[in-house]
Parts: sequence; C-alpha cells; structure tokens
Amino acid sequence: MGDSNVLNPHPPEFDRFLYASVGEDRNGYAVAVLSTLARLGLDPWKETADLVTLGRDGARARLAALLAQFRDVPALASNHGRIARDLSQLLPEGLASGSLKRAASTVTGDRPGTSKAIWAVLAIIFLLLQMFMVGGSGSGE
Repeated sequence: MGDSNVLNPHPPEFDRFLYASVGEDRNGYAVAVLSTLARLGLDPWKETADLVTLGRDGARARLAALLAQFRDVPALASNHGRIARDLSQLLPEGLASGSLKRAASTVTGDRPGTSKAIWAVLAIIFLLLQMFMVGGSGSGE
C-alpha cells in the first residue's frame, strides 16, 4: 500500500505539541501552539522541526522568545517563560530516531523525487493534450 500520510503529510509526532493550548485570547477562546506560530507568520510544522533540533533548553529559549512576541493571549505577557517550559516538554525527543528524522524531513520538504515526479506527470499530461489537439484538427474531409 502507498504512503499513509498522503492526506495528512504532517508528522504525527508533532501533534501533541502543536495542539497544546498556550492560553485563552481576549474572547475566551483557547489558542493552540499551531495557531500561535501561524499568527506570528511562521510555518508551525517547520518551526516545530527546528525546535526539536535545538534540544530542550534551546527549544525552551526560542519558544519563550516567540511567545513573548504574541499579544493575542494576555496571560503570555507575564507567564511566557513558564508556558514555554511546559510546552517544550511536549516536543518529541530523540532526533536520532528514524521516524523523527523522517518527520523533520517531511516538514522541510526533503521528500526525494516528489517534485520531479510531479513535473513528470504534468509533462505527460501536457503531451497528451497536445496529441489530442493536433490529431483532431487535421481531418476536415
């Protein structure tokens, strides 16, 4: 069977972290890490992959800096350090493991041959369209 992540190419190892709450916004809605990173203009999965490579202490420091910039959740103004510490504990460990390396490479777009395969399929479709158009226009008798 094919790749099980075709419909959801994002690494499931990141879900626990990305869907964790950073607090409530001014309207009382829970805001997840995923939303926080996206609102800061970052790709949540790429940023998570980068945080994993930093290790716990580096990830905690980077996350604290990011959360300090986020103004939509009032509680982060005074608690961003504690929240960053708690959230960093949710990051997957063991970057050396094969599944986590695959997860990080999926996020950064390191799928070997994916773009080449897409271009090859598009080229074949283009050629087929050309053949149908040229083949149908020459016989008028």
